[in-house]
Amino acid sequence: MSESKEQKIAVLIPLASSDKTLILNGIKIASIFRKELCLVFHCQKRDTRKRAIFKQKSDEYLATVKKEIPSLKSSKLIITGPVAEMPELLADDFETILLVADAKNYSHLAKAVTESPVPFLFVDTENSPSDFKKIVQPLDLRKENTDSSLWCSWFGRFNGSEIISVAANDKDKDDLKQVAQNVLLAKKLFSKFSITHKIYKGRKSSLGNSFEALELAKSSGSDLLIVLGSSVITPLDKLIGLPEKKIIRQAQGLPVLLINPRRENYILCD
Repeated sequence: MSESKEQKIAVLIPLASSDKTLILNGIKIASIFRKELCLVFHCQKRDTRKRAIFKQKSDEYLATVKKEIPSLKSSKLIITGPVAEMPELLADDFETILLVADAKNYSHLAKAVTESPVPFLFVDTENSPSDFKKIVQPLDLRKENTDSSLWCSWFGRFNGSEIISVAANDKDKDDLKQVAQNVLLAKKLFSKFSITHKIYKGRKSSLGNSFEALELAKSSGSDLLIVLGSSVITPLDKLIGLPEKKIIRQAQGLPVLLINPRRENYILCD
């Protein structure tokens, strides 16, 4: 593992046939933002067999990456301990700013996602890697929408991505005012960096706004949805599943960048 403080895009490797697609998505993101690619494997401390397999596989993967893209910095890392603590450890000790994971593994990673200070990019490993050129973003009444707008702006600045924002249509006057404020802030940010963008007034309130954005993303041929996770998690949510779980399950091949609004997010260094 490199000892440098270079910001990293971490790819969570399950040691399965999906590894290569996950790595290709990680390479794309790392190349866009000019960050280091880091292959990460989580296992039990005493599982020496899996650790040895990861070492061999990751060496092979990184050798291929080095041959094809010599300029891309890359590294590998084995993480032990509770899964829920993994994102914070990666962020605090290894300068990770984003984690790439298989959408099929969301349930296993759900606790980690709700504790994470950095976003998770969930991808369908049965699909080709995304170009992340056409991005849809829901805008609801939460102040944390600034985090999702920031990530949209970074894709716009560094990847030339087009941003489509769907504003919630709340009925309460104060809620509608907060949505309008979030729309104004997003518009100012995108205009500041000359990012191609469109902002639509949606049909649904803040409660259903993310699902409306998902349907637009799928119907418009977009290749990334950026959403905020749940701000409050109730016992009922734990029983039936969080809305973001349903969004990822219904994405049907669309990559979903999930941002935790309950944690202060790390900032990408230009």
